[in-house]
Amino acid sequence: MKTKGKHVVPRQRGGWAVKTAGKTRAGKVFESQADAVKYARDAAKKTHGELYVHGKDGTIKERRSYGIDPFPPRDKK
Repeated sequence: MKTKGKHVVPRQRGGWAVKTAGKTRAGKVFESQADAVKYARDAAKKTHGELYVHGKDGTIKERRSYGIDPFPPRDKK
């Protein structure tokens, strides 16, 4: 199963949108970033995908993986 990332991005007209990676249209629009992150987190968990939270300037501020991480952190023992 191919997993897709969910991106929480700011909208030009205000509010926040949740977009699926590779799509141009927003899947859902929210008034607050917190509500958008909550929705995107649940969606990413269901699809075992990635969550990307963007800041108002468009840069990625937070990234979470809810599936098989292709680059897991290495143990430093």
